[in-house]
This record gives sequence, structure tokens and C-alpha cells, in this order.
Amino acid sequence: MSTVKETVDVEVPLRRAYDQWTQFEDFPRFMEGVDEVTQLDARHNHWTTSIGGVRREFDTEIVDQLADDRITWRTVDGDTRQRGSVRFERLDDTHTRVELTMDVEPTGMAEKGADALGMIDRRIKGDLHRFKDYVEGGGSMGGWRGRIRPEDPGATL
Repeated sequence: MSTVKETVDVEVPLRRAYDQWTQFEDFPRFMEGVDEVTQLDARHNHWTTSIGGVRREFDTEIVDQLADDRITWRTVDGDTRQRGSVRFERLDDTHTRVELTMDVEPTGMAEKGADALGMIDRRIKGDLHRFKDYVEGGGSMGGWRGRIRPEDPGATL
């Protein structure tokens, strides 16, 4: 399993950075190789990706979410195995630090080769920097301000 950790400072207030990240269906606008994210409910998303000619579908579950602080997830179904967390830190009224940490387990030969060459690491880092450009450029409006705790059986939108 590979661990990737990247931090980027964005020139938007904390609430704006956090709210944009909660718009999971916007991820294809700044995440390379992500074709579609469908939010199934407050806790679950279905992903479709195409990376190196390999199409994958998988489901993720948010296990911990606290507004303006963090979102933690893991895969629960499909061909991809990963878990991660994104954290938000207020730097001042107009700047926020976004820290993304992901553990990714490459599953196929193409993914294992890409991981060995550092391509997964570079892609995730690139996604975070494209998020910076997206949110600073206006992104989309909206956001989910609910709370999900690891012990909660479910949450609603």
C-alpha cells in the first residue's frame, strides 16, 4: 500500500474550501482520471475512473466528517482499495491549508507499475493542485455541513 501526503494553501476562506470539497460530484472537474462520482447518500459515493486505459468502479464510505475540519473515507466495494483523509486549517480570513493523505493499494498490473514509477503519487498531488485552481476560480456553490461520526449507522443529506 502506498501512502501519499500533500498539502496546498488555497486563497479562499476555510468554509469555502471545505464546502467545495463536499461537492463530490464536482470531483471530475479537477481530478484526473475520475469520470464520475455519484453521491448515493450523505455517507456513500459511487466512483467511475479511467486510468491508463483501465476502467474501475468502486464505492466509498465517509467514516468521519466534521464541518470545516476533516473528511475521512474508505472504499467498501469494487476493484479499488484506498482510504484517506482531507483536513482543512484556517490560516487567516482568506487562506486555508488543505492537507490530503491517502493510502492506495494498487490492484492490477497497470496500477502496480504506475505505483512503482511514482505515477499515483504525482496524480494525487496534481489533483490537489487542480482543486486549488478550481476553488480559487469560483468552483461551484453549495456544501454539506452535516456531521458523520464513525459510530453513526448512517446519515442523511
